[in-house]
Amino acid sequence: MAEKYNPRTIEQKWQQRWEADELYVARDDDPRPKYYLLTMLPYTSGDLHFGHYYPMGPSDTLARWKTMNGYNVLFPMGFDAFGLPAENAAIQRGIHPREWTYANIERMRGQLKRMGAMFDWTREVVTCDPEFYRWNQWFFLKMFERGLAYRAMAPANWCPQDKTVLANEQVIDGRCERCGTEVIRRELEQWFFRITDYADELLDHSGIDWPQPVITMQRNWIGRSEGVEVSFGLDAPVGGEDEIRVFTTRIDTIYGATFMVLAPEHRLVAGLTTPDRQQEVRAYIEQSSKQTEIERLSADREKTGVFIGSHCRNRLTGEDIPIYIGDYVLSSYGTGAVMGVPAHDARDFAFAKKYGLAIPVVVAPPGWDGEPLKEAYTGPGTMVNSGSFDGLPSEEGKQKIAEHIEAQGWGKSTVSYRLRDWLISRQRSWGTPIPMIYCETDGIVAVPEEDLPVILPDDAEFKPTGESPLARHEGFLRVDCPKCGRPARRETDTMDTFMDSNWYFMRYVDPHNPERPFARDKAEMWMPVDQYTGGAEHAVMHLLYARFFTKVVRDMGLIGFGEPFKRLFNQGQILGPDGQRMSKSRGNVVSPDKEVERWGADCFRAHLMFMGPWDQGGPFNTAGLAGIWRWMNRAWGVVLEEPGYGDADDGSTKELRHQTHATIKAVSEDIERFGFNTMLARLMEFTTFLIHLRDSGKPVDYPAWLEARDSLILLIAPSLPHLSEELWERTGHSYSVHQRSWPQYDAALAATEEVTLVVQVNGKVRERIQVPAGIAEAEARDLALNSPRIKEGLDGAEVARVVYVPGRLVNVVTK
Repeated sequence: MAEKYNPRTIEQKWQQRWEADELYVARDDDPRPKYYLLTMLPYTSGDLHFGHYYPMGPSDTLARWKTMNGYNVLFPMGFDAFGLPAENAAIQRGIHPREWTYANIERMRGQLKRMGAMFDWTREVVTCDPEFYRWNQWFFLKMFERGLAYRAMAPANWCPQDKTVLANEQVIDGRCERCGTEVIRRELEQWFFRITDYADELLDHSGIDWPQPVITMQRNWIGRSEGVEVSFGLDAPVGGEDEIRVFTTRIDTIYGATFMVLAPEHRLVAGLTTPDRQQEVRAYIEQSSKQTEIERLSADREKTGVFIGSHCRNRLTGEDIPIYIGDYVLSSYGTGAVMGVPAHDARDFAFAKKYGLAIPVVVAPPGWDGEPLKEAYTGPGTMVNSGSFDGLPSEEGKQKIAEHIEAQGWGKSTVSYRLRDWLISRQRSWGTPIPMIYCETDGIVAVPEEDLPVILPDDAEFKPTGESPLARHEGFLRVDCPKCGRPARRETDTMDTFMDSNWYFMRYVDPHNPERPFARDKAEMWMPVDQYTGGAEHAVMHLLYARFFTKVVRDMGLIGFGEPFKRLFNQGQILGPDGQRMSKSRGNVVSPDKEVERWGADCFRAHLMFMGPWDQGGPFNTAGLAGIWRWMNRAWGVVLEEPGYGDADDGSTKELRHQTHATIKAVSEDIERFGFNTMLARLMEFTTFLIHLRDSGKPVDYPAWLEARDSLILLIAPSLPHLSEELWERTGHSYSVHQRSWPQYDAALAATEEVTLVVQVNGKVRERIQVPAGIAEAEARDLALNSPRIKEGLDGAEVARVVYVPGRLVNVVTK
């Protein structure tokens, strides 16, 4: 009997040797074709959980498979280390967030290494290291020079008690998470990136292989709409403006516009509100300031508004229409104003009914009898009640009315986007400082490049006041103006942490470069990323921002490509015991350490891969670990406990070689399509076949057995790296199995000539019949029904129906 498999000693042994030998260091001068594989870096929450293992184990399997197929694989790892959780932990513990963060990194790095993945740790990136975030600041300055970074007013969450801005994450049920005060929306000057400059290019996903749902989400988020920006006149100028401009994709309905709705924050509201409406308007504005944008835009929420006492003129009808404010209109979208066309918009229809406004039909539905509509009609039709445009098909009317409006100087055809510029300011301190200085003489002044990085102070005090420690730290705040030398102050906002994930994958290609973010020749060698894996929940944040940033870096001349990730795969999510996604904030995180200690990393990884299709995920469970453990021990035994060799008959040898080559083919195809669960199932079947052959007592052909045994070790190497390495050594091969070539199959040997057809009677197995592969259903039915065992099993019962699963199963169901 072979020595018992002991994962603890074996995994530790090989992890130490791999690290000492730098087996997984990706060399820039390696002549093999490159393959850059990346899984999204983890946040430094303190512990890995099942949800981290789930994307990383299969990604490592793919990385190892690519290496064995002749690629120079770059598979790096790092830590996403800035953000609000660290700041909250610092306040709770009375420490600096750096202390909490680096302690977590140390623990997580150890857990990741125990996983046994082929991460290249020489390229590790930690986003809170000054060596990394100095380049965040450098990129910001370059974007500022190009007009892509700018400062403007924007609404923010404001806590009146703590007198500070809160991130969305700090607002719980409309209240400050720290003091419980009701939060309001307040306009403040903040920093933006001009992502809208790239809106059209971001709509183009050609040349990349991404899941269609992600592409659809990004296109919907960008929301490109062709339409007309049209003006409604005011009787007298307000704030220097004599019109209200709206954007509409349905200019054919403008004759039916019977009211105007402004966002409560619209710049003209104060000037247009009449004295008798002031009190009600102020109360409505105050109430709407307490709502999040998501709440205000909810489709299930009743649309409300308040008349502000003024009117504007629909220039096409010549009629004055009332102006309302409504919280379902946002100042950050479009022009912050919408025309109300109740007959042809469901939201406007409900609003008009609520406030007793006219609902004239201007696009007649087919067969319309002239009666009032019972609900809004939003489809195409014939134009009516539209002056000289009556009788036109509405699609033609769109063009004609747009031309008329442009000729009159009342507006123009244009394109609008749902996408807004990216607000990157964060009023917290555990993030990249924005490298700008405010001088009373020179205004906004950029920090000189030679003064980068602007480093976060180590002695900032984190207290539960809600105010950023940077705003209270005189040593950080006070600085001389780089232009005039007079006393000035630093910007105390820090950058959105998505700035880190914008480009961390670029830093991996040249992580220790002190002179630039990365050398162009290294970027051109390794990038774009060939395969990126991560969650679909990042579709319109990280994945969109990374695409935007890559295009900006391209336009700076630092790289020659415009897409960061050639291929994207979204794995499913492992859910916690409560059925929700695992998260420390939810308190449902389950650590893998206990299971890894008991079963080993190989077993735990394989268990997660065997749970089901990788893109589906599923609930947390450990029920299948014992089954994976048994299979691994059976594979251990069949490799090390050799059968009796001798002159095997041709049929046995042929079947052994067929099973070997068919398994190589199937496993290769499964990995290629990320079918890791079926890959493992096929390896289990092959293991069982070899055990049955070994235990049959029949002599086994020596060369064919060695081919099968070595193939099994090589085939499990990507998914069970420690077990395979140990078996490779014990069977006399030279180190390392992970540097060996992937086995190739012979198509003729892999071809299936016969299959085993399982025959059941009422779900109970009664017979197994060897039949030709591709047997027709009628022939399979006849063979099954005429089998003596099946006739005996029917015992005279009448057959109700026969269920056939091609090439696998016949189930005879009786009445």
